[in-house]
Amino acid sequence: MEKAPKIYCGSGKTKGEGWLQVSVNPEILSQHVQEYNGKKYVKLNINIGKEDKFGKDVQITIDTWKPTPKSNTSTAVANDDLPF
Repeated sequence: MEKAPKIYCGSGKTKGEGWLQVSVNPEILSQHVQEYNGKKYVKLNINIGKEDKFGKDVQITIDTWKPTPKSNTSTAVANDDLPF
């Protein structure tokens, strides 16, 4: 299975223990809104890594993963209470 290209929508910087400061592009976010039970969501991946040439060490990408449909014979417990 081929991996989809990453969709970058923002970046940021680690400011302290447990604190990140980020900026996101709302135009990119608006293209990836999902609806669940009448509410809208955007799934994001936030990665902390090495600083880039602009001093940013936080990258934000759109989470485009979609579950594969399950067959009716599956014995796994469904997680219907989660929006993702």
